[in-house]
Amino acid sequence: MTSAPSILITIDVEDWFQVENFKPWISYESWGSRELRVERNVHTLLDLFNSVSLCPPGGVPTTVKATFFVLGWVAHRLSHLVREIHNRGHEVASHGFSHDLCATQSLEDLKKDLSQSRQLLEEIIGVRVYGYRAPSFSVNDDVLRVIEDGGYLYDSSFNSFELNSRYGRLSLAGSVREGVLYPVSPGFFELSVSNLKFATATLPLGGGGYFRLLPFPVFRHGVRRVLGKEGSYLFYLHPWEIDPDQPRVKEAGFYFKFRHYVNLGTTLSKLKRLITSFPHARFTTCRDFILSHHRE
Repeated sequence: MTSAPSILITIDVEDWFQVENFKPWISYESWGSRELRVERNVHTLLDLFNSVSLCPPGGVPTTVKATFFVLGWVAHRLSHLVREIHNRGHEVASHGFSHDLCATQSLEDLKKDLSQSRQLLEEIIGVRVYGYRAPSFSVNDDVLRVIEDGGYLYDSSFNSFELNSRYGRLSLAGSVREGVLYPVSPGFFELSVSNLKFATATLPLGGGGYFRLLPFPVFRHGVRRVLGKEGSYLFYLHPWEIDPDQPRVKEAGFYFKFRHYVNLGTTLSKLKRLITSFPHARFTTCRDFILSHHRE
């Protein structure tokens, strides 16, 4: 096992009109008529990851490898983008098909969604898809069992920040934690989003809107604390978060618009600063992180 700390950058590949906060104003039926901006934003992220040279222990320069949890709806329309992600050496994983919250689906509908999205991605890239992330981290123990039964190696939907009501809860107390990794059962794992825990509070440090909102020095210090304590850190972001020119949903209330649009113009530069702040870390995919701890 490498002595370098591990940073797992994960990207939830969905477009600006598919987010949960805007569902009251943007129907699923209207998605096909909306402006697709996800492709250019993903290419911007791919180019950023390719441009940063890292120097992990051993002296061999490397670049960032990330995991892209791709929404099936996007993959169906932009299969060439999914292949581009894979061909650039990153991991392609599933984000479900239609961005329905797992906890609100019947177990049969969830099984179908998990199978449909995984099969589509595997047909596109020609290799096994190992991982899944629930939309809006809407996981629970029943959902996790369905994911495991669906043949996935891992889920990455657990977010311990409890003040967001959409985030699900998992019974992981019996698992021996290895940084962000929880072995759930033989051959199946949970990779948790990173947060910084204090005695009585949790600082949301995993990414997304919290990354855009918190001052960068505060966020960077928190990541250093997490790496110092756990040796690994898992970060998430959406391609629309680097796109300040995306269409505005004027009908949404102030709170939802603030959460979605705050500091979009600085996200990309902050992400580059975050990566370059840890040049000796190992920026690896979810699958490779698991296999560095547990061989299949």
